[in-house]
Amino acid sequence: MPFSVCTRDCYDTCSMVSELKNGKLSVRGNPEHPVTAGFLCPKGALLPRWFHAEDRLKRPLVRTGERGSGSFRETNWEEAIELVARKLRKTIEEHGSESVLVYQYAGDRGVVNYAFPLRLFHYLNTSMLDHGICDRAGQEALRDVYGTAVGMNPEELKNQQLIVYWGINAFWTNLHGFMLARKYGLEIWTVDVVRTETAKRSDRFFQIRSDTDVLFALGVAKVIIEEGLYEEAFVRENVYGFEEFKNYVIKLDFDLVERETGVKRETIEEFARKFAEKGGVIHIGYGFQRSLAGGEAVRAIAILPALIGHRFGFIYDMKTIDKSYAEGAFLRTRPARRIPQIKLAEYIERGEIKFLYVYNSNPLASLPNQNRLRKALRESDVFVVTHDIFLTDTALYSDVVLPANTFFERLDIADSYYHRYIALNKPVARLHGKSNSEVTRLLARALGIDNPYLYESDEEVIRKILELNGLSWEELKARGFIKAPKKPRTWETPSGKIEFYSQRAVGRGLSPVPEYRKFEGKYPLRLLTPTYRMTITSQYHNTHGMIDPNLYINPSDAKERDIEDGDTVKVFNDNGSIRTEARLTEDVPRGIVVLYKAFWARLLGWNANFLTGDETAEKYGNGSAYHSTWVEVKKV
Repeated sequence: MPFSVCTRDCYDTCSMVSELKNGKLSVRGNPEHPVTAGFLCPKGALLPRWFHAEDRLKRPLVRTGERGSGSFRETNWEEAIELVARKLRKTIEEHGSESVLVYQYAGDRGVVNYAFPLRLFHYLNTSMLDHGICDRAGQEALRDVYGTAVGMNPEELKNQQLIVYWGINAFWTNLHGFMLARKYGLEIWTVDVVRTETAKRSDRFFQIRSDTDVLFALGVAKVIIEEGLYEEAFVRENVYGFEEFKNYVIKLDFDLVERETGVKRETIEEFARKFAEKGGVIHIGYGFQRSLAGGEAVRAIAILPALIGHRFGFIYDMKTIDKSYAEGAFLRTRPARRIPQIKLAEYIERGEIKFLYVYNSNPLASLPNQNRLRKALRESDVFVVTHDIFLTDTALYSDVVLPANTFFERLDIADSYYHRYIALNKPVARLHGKSNSEVTRLLARALGIDNPYLYESDEEVIRKILELNGLSWEELKARGFIKAPKKPRTWETPSGKIEFYSQRAVGRGLSPVPEYRKFEGKYPLRLLTPTYRMTITSQYHNTHGMIDPNLYINPSDAKERDIEDGDTVKVFNDNGSIRTEARLTEDVPRGIVVLYKAFWARLLGWNANFLTGDETAEKYGNGSAYHSTWVEVKKV
């Protein structure tokens, strides 16, 4: 039975054992893998349903009607590839290579399937995407403090007593990590705006108001410093700007902290004392940093573990191996123009993108301000090619749709942004479609390019990456996974220390210490759009048959609007409006409403991104800020 690895955009990156018997796929968690530990999440258990889905694309499609209408004709691969190559060549001749944009993201995190197609676009010197939709603001914030966003290896939790899940619903989105913490016997706390499933399963839950993470963290820091609970020797030796930070937080008004966070002073003091006593570590979530306040929040939170003596006492990212060879940026002859991911509609409106090649992503579900993006595509002359397994919303707006295969049908490897294991993915069968690397080679050949790097096999690329990282291909094949070696770590900041007073932040026009700023919208209710348990952004909506399209609202906010549980409501703002059913719950605080994100509009009729805004946190790398969206709700 071959080894597989789930290449979804998920912390856990599970190693699996797969079997095709009587034409039917079965999967189970690899019992030898220390993190997967022999079990899969509910989504992973349903992967055979996804693999065998009847609505998988089987033949290339060429658009014959209006964008989004679903009018296509089937064609063969030869015609489809020739059409794409001809249009690509013509676009570059008439508008220049920078008018071409490759739009890809982490819909598949297999190293080859993610990166190899970029070789072609680097070779052509096209525009590239500047990824900002997921964790950019937090990445920038952690670099301000530590010089890196790579935190603690989760297996080191066995030496800890306390983990704080801050703004992450780990029971849904990092189940293996949550169970690892339980296995190691850690006390589990959650800090969040909403009483999530993780909060309900935690030993302590600290519910704060949205955008007040900065104040809550600074309040905790104030108590730790004023009561002398910090590790003085560690701070003196390893922290830059402690005295400036100390003077800053000592002046912090605790009345302001209580009033804004909604948390009593004695609760914050208890948090601080026990956090220091137990040497807490923090798993910093991605969701809350996707807001205008997110970067400052992560910067403040990141200081807390260092105060009590942790060199890297946070979990956020884990870069185990250098994968750059797969991407092949060395093929460029001039620097790439980078287009901010959230600004796609704006660049299309300005006529700066004439050819858009999409793979591993479904931007017409996942990007904010969908009405603007769809209008831009309908009214522009941009030529759109989508390579996908299914006829997604993005595929509906495309000129050519190329059928992709699944990770069960190709060779690849995948690392994790949570743990340090690299897992092997061997093909189990071939049903439909072609891999991203196969299509890349076909396009290169159709364009008449003879560069050998564009024709390397998947195995050649994998072997080279492993070799460059000092890892064994033979060991990986035998075990199905391999652990990347631990490397010496330093703080890559201007001072070479952990910076409580950040020089890097100052260089971007920010305050050297994290600042609280109150954000308010035109509409009265703050919209949060987290991930649903049975989907990963837009994936699995069409196959698993389990989504939750309801609007969750606090009973007090509902009463003010004469809304009862189960009523049909209109949710609206200047970006758009949707209709759904309301569910009343105390898990959602007053002033907040929740819609799960990125369902397929072509199936549901809408998704939460018809309401979200496309403003970005500019000083935090143009990170997404779609959780800084306000709406109103009315009973229909």
